Amino acid sequence: MAWEITHDAELFHAAAGDYLAADPLRSTVLISVADRARREGPFAFGGELPARFGWWRAEAGGPVLGAYVHTPPNRPNLGPMPTVAARALALKWRSSGIEIDGVAGGTDAARSLALEWTARQGRWSVFRKQRLYRLDELLLPPMDDEAEPRLATVRDVLLVARWFAEFAVDIGEERRDFTTAAGRRVRAGQLALWQVAGEPVAMAGFTAVVLGQGRVSPVYTPPELRGRGYAAGATAAASAALMTAGAKEVLLFTDLANPTSNALYQRLGYRPVDDWVTLDFRP
Repeated sequence: MAWEITHDAELFHAAAGDYLAADPLRSTVLISVADRARREGPFAFGGELPARFGWWRAEAGGPVLGAYVHTPPNRPNLGPMPTVAARALALKWRSSGIEIDGVAGGTDAARSLALEWTARQGRWSVFRKQRLYRLDELLLPPMDDEAEPRLATVRDVLLVARWFAEFAVDIGEERRDFTTAAGRRVRAGQLALWQVAGEPVAMAGFTAVVLGQGRVSPVYTPPELRGRGYAAGATAAASAALMTAGAKEVLLFTDLANPTSNALYQRLGYRPVDDWVTLDFRP
């Protein structure tokens, strides 16, 4: 039983492609990260360190049964894996001198890894609990006569960058400069704006469609404009864009601490798939 780790997204795809295709819903983050790294390189995610990819086999020459991706400074994201693989990954990181300050993934795998990582010293805590949803049938929300969706353009980059930063703060992450990330999303045509009387009031980003799946993220409305259905309009627009692009599965994550957003997405036709957890490790 062994983990293999690389910075080479093409090598990862060659080794773990069948594994990713077998469960594209629960592997959605791994799929989108690997796809982008294959197109733009391991430094595409803005960190000082390159993206890292890993896969696990129970026996030499056997099928891949677990995988993860890591885009520093973000936490590693775990794909579906048995708990024995999660524990083995913690040991692999420790023996390789890889520093990790948290992890995200399916609840069982993430907690198993955390227990192994902190067994000698340190502790772990829950940073965020999430739920993965898939779109069953898109149910369009009521729309104001002056409201309509549009794709963001280069003129919107600074606004989108500011909203990305505000969204990061909202979910407990560090505020940073998102101008490059916003420009990339806009140029790729992967950012839907909801506007009223010609003024943007909410946004919903979305990923490229890979292996038949795409994911809506992030969804944001400024605090002073919330409670008016703008996030629903933006999310519906992003969801429709993914379906138009050929997505057979349209996905999104919600924060379980936010009952408003969980109810909103279900009204739009999203149904729960699995629970996710983000953990922090501390000395």
